Amino acid sequence: MGSLLERTRRVNRLIQNSPGRSVDLAELAAVVSEVSGGAVFIIAKNGKLLGHSLVRLSDDPDDLAEALETGYLPREANDSLLRVFDTVAGLPAVGTLEAFSDTSMGGSPSSTITMVPVYGGGERLATIVLVDDGPPRDEDDLVIAEQCATVVGMEILRSRSDRHDEEARKRNAVQMALETLSYSEQEAVEHIFDELSGDEGLLVASRIADRVGITRSVIVNALRKFESAGVIESRSLGMKGTYIRVLNDKLFDELERLRAR
Repeated sequence: MGSLLERTRRVNRLIQNSPGRSVDLAELAAVVSEVSGGAVFIIAKNGKLLGHSLVRLSDDPDDLAEALETGYLPREANDSLLRVFDTVAGLPAVGTLEAFSDTSMGGSPSSTITMVPVYGGGERLATIVLVDDGPPRDEDDLVIAEQCATVVGMEILRSRSDRHDEEARKRNAVQMALETLSYSEQEAVEHIFDELSGDEGLLVASRIADRVGITRSVIVNALRKFESAGVIESRSLGMKGTYIRVLNDKLFDELERLRAR
């Protein structure tokens, strides 16, 4: 498997080769499995399987598919992981975490497991589980595992930050689009999206104009402003009307706030 330095460099290369993009946690699990041996599972706090690497397939591939198809660890097993607050190595899978003694999870009845909690931002984020049939893990193996736990924690926090930034960007785009509308255009927009079933549908502008008591041009102008802001896309279908699809899912939240004013 190489020296500790060589193995650490192998993990570092994965991180260094991911500039400007997220670290692939499935690839990270594969690297840990390669440099340390055994099966590796990276499991989020809610039990979601973020990445895994199996050293061998089950004798029955259907077992593997059944065990991993949901993408989540059984609740009882995940609860057991969350009760581990520091790295624990060499525990028997049978009697500790039965799920990892199954061959479809890369283990066997004689497997041992190592659990490495992942922390970041002052909270528990995930757990790395290593499943072995061979000799107990030594200190070098644990150094690699804890190095990877740091990487996983940073990646989860980065992903969370990216999601928050994207949510804020989308919300700001909708708010700016709404601010460009006149009062009558705002009224038109509320009725337009009441007509849609879900985030797309067919709109007949003249029908809305007659019912609400506004001109058709007001509706057309409002739609153009939203389309130029990237909030919706529209396509004329001639006499049938206009097909509209919402591109920014924050639109509905902001319309509710607009109505509540």
